[in-house]
Amino acid sequence: MHKHLLVVLLIASLSCFVEAKKFKEGEKPAWAKKNIRDYTDADLERLLDQWDEDEEPLEPDELPEHLRPAEPLDMSKLDMTNPENILKASKKGKTLMTFVTVNGNPSRAEAEEITKLWQTSLWNSHIQAERYMIDDNRAIFMFKEGSQAWDAKDFLVEQERCLQVTIENKDYKGKHNKDAEEEAKDEL
Repeated sequence: MHKHLLVVLLIASLSCFVEAKKFKEGEKPAWAKKNIRDYTDADLERLLDQWDEDEEPLEPDELPEHLRPAEPLDMSKLDMTNPENILKASKKGKTLMTFVTVNGNPSRAEAEEITKLWQTSLWNSHIQAERYMIDDNRAIFMFKEGSQAWDAKDFLVEQERCLQVTIENKDYKGKHNKDAEEEAKDEL
């Protein structure tokens, strides 16, 4: 209901502007001669386009993330022997999701409490992450500054109840898991 009211108010306020903008009565296209209540979605889209055509372009930092120009990577400053540093640099200024799994067999409430503590610890370290539970033992940590995900991963894998962290389809095992301990013994 609110959406429809907002659209009607927007159209009503724009109709005065559209009529006065560029067309004289005889030159108006057929869609502009309609009663505003009879406008279709296509008519509204044309009205919005006409409204926006004289607008100045937005500053790059005001654009939606997918329309912002990418910051150039200076490959000479990157350690090419560490692929994580390259990924970290490439995700600077972009949103990135990380999947975190709690070990053991926690209830959803227990896993939510554990991941909330981890999120608070990250925020206290100036790593801003939004947290969303997606399963009883799994959460998404969303970083607006994607390069922070690897610093968060370093913290999370050290936590006693962390089973696994997944960033960009790469799994990082928690250091306190029995599987991780057995793998470390096998490598020795």
